[in-house]
Amino acid sequence: MSIRFEVKRSIGVNKQKAYEGLIDLDSANHWMKGLVGIERMDSGPLKVGSQWKETRKMFGKEATEHFEVAELDEPNKIVLRCDGTKGTTGKGEFVFTYIIASAGDATEVTLDGEIRGLTGLAKFFGKMMAGAFKKACEKDLDALKSYLER
Repeated sequence: MSIRFEVKRSIGVNKQKAYEGLIDLDSANHWMKGLVGIERMDSGPLKVGSQWKETRKMFGKEATEHFEVAELDEPNKIVLRCDGTKGTTGKGEFVFTYIIASAGDATEVTLDGEIRGLTGLAKFFGKMMAGAFKKACEKDLDALKSYLER
């Protein structure tokens, strides 16, 4: 059983610009709150299979997580996978699916977050932490929105 959450934001730019903003790791330091650094495991444009380590200060501590691009459908969809066993979390799998859709003069970005693979006590606490993950994702999309609309 997985734990799911959803975040939606309307961003006042076209679909292509919203898509590019989401996958541009080089500009993440301009909008991503708490970002300490991103270490790419490859070079060039992001593609399916691209991986990186992302270190952020969250909940008062630095945490490094390992991300991989699982799917790209430009400019409609981005699926990122975070393998918790390779990072600070130490367990679970986190899947972030971004659906990008035109909405008049703006673009609606829907983030479907899913936490899988938690068992026992971690599963219990994972359900309690889902609200915190959702709030962090809301802050990220709000920050991206401000950055792209400026």
